[in-house]
Amino acid sequence: MLRFYNTYSNKLENFKPIKKGEVRMYTCGPTVYMHIHLGNARTFLLEDLLRRYLEYLNFKVKQVMNITDVGHLSEDDIEAGEDKIQKMAKKKKVTPKEIADFYEKDFYEQIKKLNIEKAYKYPRATDHIKEMQSMIKKLIKKKHAYEVNGSVYFDISSFKNYGKLSGNTVKYLAEGKSGRTLKNKDKKNFYDFSLWIKDDEHLMNWSSPWCKKGYPNWHLECSVMSIKYLGEHFDIHMGGEDNIFPHHEAEIAQAEGATGKKWVNYWMHTRHLMVEGAKMSKRDGNFYTPEDIYNRGFTPRQLRFFLISSHYRKKLNFTFDAFESSNKSLQKISTFIDDLQNANGKGSKVETLIKKAKNGFEKAMDDDLNISGALASIFGLVTEVNKKKNLISKAEAKKVLNLLKKFDKVLGVIFLKERNDFPADVKKLIKQRDEARKNKDWTTSDKIRDDLLARGIELHDTDGKTKVVVKFKVK
Repeated sequence: MLRFYNTYSNKLENFKPIKKGEVRMYTCGPTVYMHIHLGNARTFLLEDLLRRYLEYLNFKVKQVMNITDVGHLSEDDIEAGEDKIQKMAKKKKVTPKEIADFYEKDFYEQIKKLNIEKAYKYPRATDHIKEMQSMIKKLIKKKHAYEVNGSVYFDISSFKNYGKLSGNTVKYLAEGKSGRTLKNKDKKNFYDFSLWIKDDEHLMNWSSPWCKKGYPNWHLECSVMSIKYLGEHFDIHMGGEDNIFPHHEAEIAQAEGATGKKWVNYWMHTRHLMVEGAKMSKRDGNFYTPEDIYNRGFTPRQLRFFLISSHYRKKLNFTFDAFESSNKSLQKISTFIDDLQNANGKGSKVETLIKKAKNGFEKAMDDDLNISGALASIFGLVTEVNKKKNLISKAEAKKVLNLLKKFDKVLGVIFLKERNDFPADVKKLIKQRDEARKNKDWTTSDKIRDDLLARGIELHDTDGKTKVVVKFKVK
């Protein structure tokens, strides 16, 4: 039985879709004001892992991922600070739209490199202003929201289930708790959150029934867009744990306050990615984007494998030592595949091993996406088949390869083609070695091969072609 840990109920639950054979899921997407970092990438990859496994189980999945291009403030917990996109636009001396368009394009390029499947829809917040204003009107009519001086706020005391996701109930959030004070005197309660913000100076603004110039809060955007494309009641909402409060808590209050019905059945949250045991920070010099990793000579395939190899409900600590250990494990699979493709033995019974690996993989993934257990089943298969390496026939090797291909529909990494995004001097040396081999200059060829191996690059010569394998960090 497929089961997931539901953050809303704080327990493991058997998964039952609303409509048989179909799953509708909403996954929090990027705020397009900067390049995605490793933490973002991990969240997007684990959402991709969930979507792929549901498809492996023959569910028809309709995934929607938002593009936040307005309204995400720099201090979400107290709704202070500046809109992140506007802040970057001022810094770069360009328009907010130029910032949003540039980083949205970069987001698509990054997820393509990481082999993340395309969502059904990537709705932009700025394309749904009318729908947002419509939801605000419903919330005001139902007395869940109130307008003051041109801005509109959600009254958290009006929604009895506020706090069920995060534990931050109205009582806990009362003014004065934990040193909190009510800075915005227009609000009834400290944690009442804005739905529409009046701001004559904001670079992105729209006319509304409440003010001539204003913009929406990003909490509202996700409630509106998910309902538009997935309906008022859908199966799964996934995102990073930093979204639990206030973002997802606010989403629930808005959506259920407006519709009067349950909104999402299963809430799933990915835990934080740490770097060298600490939170990522540019100030501390441990802040990395995927491109930073590629510029060190690693590949998207290696990064994908590392970031999906840990359970989504466990914090992942990124260190280069751990990354290189992960790369060795991935290379073990690649070597295994090469051996299978060259198998030519008399035959050895592998059907039992195939069945065991398949059952182990599916049992683990059914258990709240236990990726560690799933990978253990794969490496167990590798170990057992390697014991029979000289006996495996071509037909048996094909069966094992077909199983790996089936697993890879979920993992998206085993047969993913390596991208050779190496430094220019490395590419030049590989080309020089190819020329040396053509000229039968084995001394030069061997020297370049050995020099590259010392830098972490292993060259395999097969059928007149050079296969490049990254063993560890390229120096």
